[in-house]
Amino acid sequence: MDFSGLLLLVDIVDAGGLSRAAEKLKVSRANVSHRLQQLEKAVGVQLIRRTTRRIEPTEIGLTLYRHGKHIRDELLAAEEAVATLARGLHGSVRVSVPTGFGQWVMTDWLIEFKQRFPDISLELLFENRVDDLLRDEVDVAIRVMTEPPEALVAKELGVVRYVACASAAYAQAHGLPAHLDGLQRVPVITSPAAGRELRVAGYLGEQRHELKLQPSIASENFQFLHQAILAGLGVGLVPRYVVAQDMAEGRVVAGLSDWRLSIFGSRLFLLRMPDRYQTLAVRSFVDFIAEKAQSLRD
Repeated sequence: MDFSGLLLLVDIVDAGGLSRAAEKLKVSRANVSHRLQQLEKAVGVQLIRRTTRRIEPTEIGLTLYRHGKHIRDELLAAEEAVATLARGLHGSVRVSVPTGFGQWVMTDWLIEFKQRFPDISLELLFENRVDDLLRDEVDVAIRVMTEPPEALVAKELGVVRYVACASAAYAQAHGLPAHLDGLQRVPVITSPAAGRELRVAGYLGEQRHELKLQPSIASENFQFLHQAILAGLGVGLVPRYVVAQDMAEGRVVAGLSDWRLSIFGSRLFLLRMPDRYQTLAVRSFVDFIAEKAQSLRD
């Protein structure tokens, strides 16, 4: 059996198609197709079923894929061990972080990680979607949501608290809502719900309330939302970390203090692909972020 063909089978299954595998390997699709045919000829059975929309391994193909993946991971581990002994911990990590939490909380974490591991390269994406970590070749994603996608490996890091808040001047002039429904009668400053209505859930004790909102200002740029709140343009509905310092210093006041608020969920997760090999660099990053997140829980 052609060893390189076995590893190619792993690349095809992981990528979800011949074209994606060819793109990742930087070769033509015809090259990938030919090498797969040679492997199937060598073993004497079909390994991949092809349809117009997707590919899937046959039973034998799946067995070979599992063996091939184990072999590839062992090879990568051996290469890492040799390189680490020779040069120290190095490598690269491609990370996707939320626009708000990434900018306001994780920036200091990421700088500290780089200071601790100077030979690990970090590539950072500031975005909020979760639809395709495979396509973006992301090693680790941090997301705030209600429940993580079943297809991904998830580690819960903590909870993000939301506050309804306004500048001290706005609160003095207009007051703050006393009930969740009052958010529908004030200009609201918050992040948008892409492609759908913005729904806000509020919990008062064991009771759950929900309402739809049409924000006066909506943006994924939390620095802008912060400035809009300070400028007295309305009531901000943002994670507490955005205005924590301002609240401590009296520039911003919070309302609905008896309510627990949620917009897009309030649980913070670290996500990764289940079958992607974790390099020492990625494992070091995951352990570091889990350590930093513990400080949030504490």
